Amino acid sequence: MISDVYFPRVNGVSTSIASFREALSRLGHTVTLICPTYPVGQVAEPGVIRIPSRGVPGDPEDRWMHHRHVLALQPELADEGFDLIHVHTPFVAHYAGVAMGRRLGIPVIATYHTLFEEYLHHYVRWLPSGMLRWAARRLSVRQCRQVDALVAPSRAMDATLRRYGVNGHIEVISTGIGLDSFCAEPRHDFRQMHLLPTEVPLLLFVGRAAREKNIGFLIEMLPAVLERHPETLLLIAGEGPAQAELRQQARRHGVEASVHFMGYLGRDGQLQSAYRAADLFVFASRTETQGLVLLEAMALGTPVVSTAVMGTLDILIDGEGCLVANENTDDFATKVNRLIDDREHRTELSIRARTHAAKWHEDLKAAELAALYRRTCDSRLTSMVDADAKGD
Repeated sequence: MISDVYFPRVNGVSTSIASFREALSRLGHTVTLICPTYPVGQVAEPGVIRIPSRGVPGDPEDRWMHHRHVLALQPELADEGFDLIHVHTPFVAHYAGVAMGRRLGIPVIATYHTLFEEYLHHYVRWLPSGMLRWAARRLSVRQCRQVDALVAPSRAMDATLRRYGVNGHIEVISTGIGLDSFCAEPRHDFRQMHLLPTEVPLLLFVGRAAREKNIGFLIEMLPAVLERHPETLLLIAGEGPAQAELRQQARRHGVEASVHFMGYLGRDGQLQSAYRAADLFVFASRTETQGLVLLEAMALGTPVVSTAVMGTLDILIDGEGCLVANENTDDFATKVNRLIDDREHRTELSIRARTHAAKWHEDLKAAELAALYRRTCDSRLTSMVDADAKGD
């Protein structure tokens, strides 16, 4: 596997890679990951090769790997006898992965994790958004045609790539969740540790504090909840470039005291405790290719109120651990208020949530991915045999 991002950079791609690596290893496969070095927070892991990297202008969280350093690994990788390369991001990792695949004579698979057309205009503001969307789509089509097979984390992403003009093989395989490890019993009381009142309703959002996550909508919705339940708190677990802007928005709406920015919470138990402490998990992102945090919340029995857009459509079924809301502050707040009022309904959704999340056990998803690996390798071998036969 090769990726432009991995822990300590916390996002869905890092989580997906870690999940699949662990589950594939349990199934008997050997997985090596190539990813960037980070200046702080980096932890040595077996099977992870860190590539020297530099900062990305305007984006302090991410890193650029040095392309030549990746390609310099070729002799070492050739000796290991790898069967396949799996690319997870479309930057240095994509081009280096494709080049390495050609040099080693092995197939290359890519996962299309991120809907970049919905992200770029937030960061490249000096160019028209229409131009950026067009460029993102053209680049995506070109890159998708350079690999042997594609993984889409949801049916919505599959449909999006088809709409772009990608006509190669696409397999829909969502990221699983490690139910055994992730759902272990909590080691501390989250409310007590963070000095949160015992009885007040807690609404939780987990994810990057970035514009594309639509956290601003949750802040806009909050006054309608506070009108009925004035002690309610909205916890935002995550950091990112929009955090200062979100704080200002909370002040403008007069809800600053009711919005708590918790920063990143470690997956060593802190995050799990946050999910368990929350009465509801709230989510309104428009750009998710899957929405892993929804599964995490449901796996821990936290009922969800969320819009259902893009990849979250594959996860959310109204009544199965969640209430699906429109991106309308009145409708969303009404459903939040309904569940705060009705403890019995919350309990019922909590039970259904755990059952629903179990369908995404990471071992099941890793088995699907391993099957795709085998078919791709077999197809490459068949093509080579056919080419030799024609040559004779």
